Amino acid sequence: MSFTQFEPARTRLQRSELAVPGSSPNMFEKAANSDVDYIFLDCEDAVIPDDKEQARNNIIEALNDVDWQGKTMSVRINGLDTHYMYRDVVDIVEQAGANLDTILIPKVGTPSDVYMVDCLLTQIEEAKGLNKKIGIECLIETALGGANVMAIAQSSKRLEALHFGVADYAASMRARTVNIGGLNPDYVGDQWHAALVNMATACRAYGLRAIDGPFGDFNDAEGYKDAARRAAALGYEGKWAIHPKQIPLANEIMSPPEAVVTRANRILEVLQEAAKVGKGAAQLDGKMIDAASERMARNIVEQAKLISSK
Repeated sequence: MSFTQFEPARTRLQRSELAVPGSSPNMFEKAANSDVDYIFLDCEDAVIPDDKEQARNNIIEALNDVDWQGKTMSVRINGLDTHYMYRDVVDIVEQAGANLDTILIPKVGTPSDVYMVDCLLTQIEEAKGLNKKIGIECLIETALGGANVMAIAQSSKRLEALHFGVADYAASMRARTVNIGGLNPDYVGDQWHAALVNMATACRAYGLRAIDGPFGDFNDAEGYKDAARRAAALGYEGKWAIHPKQIPLANEIMSPPEAVVTRANRILEVLQEAAKVGKGAAQLDGKMIDAASERMARNIVEQAKLISSK
């Protein structure tokens, strides 16, 4: 390992993340009663301009009054290129910050975007005497964000996760796409692979969680699961749900299968026994296992423990 290492962000279970428009308070209780790990109440794309102020007020009321049953709560604020953003941060954090876990910043393009929100949060927390430090998450959904993803990943000590926003990313890249998050049959393979790998690398290098974004066709369960499997194979630990029916799909795919957890525990046991007799490697089921195997196994075991504690 390099002598230079970055501390991991706070551990949160984020297999499934449900987007809930702030302009639709009728959806709040249903979201709270769902089996989702993570909820973000949306001020941005899901809310038309005429409803922005009311959506913000709805979110404040919901954070304070709804029983979210232990779920991690986030708010997606409006973009820094709009006049809605500062009011989103100031009003929501001042009035409901004690019940908020993270702020999700859309369309982050440079580290200074994160710095601005971090500065606002720091001042509000100090002014209001908030004891809990609110985290920051960033949506990488533009060509600029993709180009600067490594720098963005190092932009704030509050930063916890990066999300891949495939729809706006496709628009920014002027990519031809047939379904949000789906594959284009004209492209051999996955046209989002490079962007997903770059973002996952940035996350793992700098201690952040990597979260995959939406899959637009909520009636295509197999397509959703295929997209989730591709992300999970690259090291992503969660995926958005834009409809409640996608929640169990995300929880299923982003949870390690029981057989995988069992083998991971067995790897740790066998290597522990090998260490007792001075060996750094061993065999399990006819395959060599070593320190790298141990690190991979621990990742799986720790995730399984986090899920079981929910």
